[in-house]
Amino acid sequence: MSTGESVLGEADLSLIHALQIAPRASWTQLSAALGASPDTLARRWEHLTAGGYAWSSLLAARSGTDAMLYAWVELECVAGAAETTATEVSRDPCTLGVHQVTGDADLVLLVVCPDLYALDAYLAGRVRRLPGVLRARTHVVTRLHNRPYRSRIEQLTPGQVQLLTEITGGDRRARARVGTPPNLTALDHRLVAELAGDARRSAAELARQCGTSESTVRRRLDALTAGGVLHHHCLPAPRFSGRPVWAMVTTDVPPLEVPTTVAALARLRQTRLVTSVTGPHNLAVALWLRTVDELHDVTAALVRAAPALRIAGTALSLRTHKIGAQVLGPDGRRTHHVRPDTPGRGMV
Repeated sequence: MSTGESVLGEADLSLIHALQIAPRASWTQLSAALGASPDTLARRWEHLTAGGYAWSSLLAARSGTDAMLYAWVELECVAGAAETTATEVSRDPCTLGVHQVTGDADLVLLVVCPDLYALDAYLAGRVRRLPGVLRARTHVVTRLHNRPYRSRIEQLTPGQVQLLTEITGGDRRARARVGTPPNLTALDHRLVAELAGDARRSAAELARQCGTSESTVRRRLDALTAGGVLHHHCLPAPRFSGRPVWAMVTTDVPPLEVPTTVAALARLRQTRLVTSVTGPHNLAVALWLRTVDELHDVTAALVRAAPALRIAGTALSLRTHKIGAQVLGPDGRRTHHVRPDTPGRGMV
């Protein structure tokens, strides 16, 4: 069963793939790898972002020196209230995924908080008080087995990937990463907030916005990147990406088999996020599929790739309302982004 939506062109997907590899590369650097003029690439990116077909965003992966806490939250809603509730929680900086789904729940949220106390405060003080919410079930992510927003576009050739990496120094940056992340300053929080909507904002623009120098902006961004503090995601709007169907698969895996199972699942093209979770089932896998029909093939592939795995449940998204900081409209295009909270309000 097809969604009937047209996909982005090959040139568009190549540009998005290049920006996944080198988020802040100049148009001249990208031109050398993509074989198009810098002006052409700049115009194409402007068309994609202005139309809501793609985006580039930076989000914090840490609160101070501690990794952020993730949780999947399933909401059951009053009849007819799912869409209104989804719109409401999409406004919250701590929701990094809002999906209206089939199955026992009406909505599935991916929530990020600094710690368990902040998660409890958000659920008790905000989510459970929404008039459309009947019940909320929370599954804390005990281990994030891959980075959020990982994409599998793989549009560029290996030669193009190597050339782009060499031009931008991506391999040197990866080797230079340090084990201990830096303490986040007030300026760092401000930079993350400014880059959540557009990760390609220039150092000059950021310096003006934050009241500092360009050299300071570059130095802090380099430190945050080297310390693994930032999650970058450059994505096409799913409806136009060729993989428009979000799915969640919950599974049971014997604890000793989790490492080999996770490694096998991560190799599958459709997997986006593999998480160990609390609750009746210990592994939750988020997928992006080409069609609804593909869910059957993918669940079979999961079991073939990881024989110790047992499928416990599946859910398909009827509509995705939010990915990362980006809010999507009914037509599937990005409409706006939600700025991360400032440090005094409990979220990065």
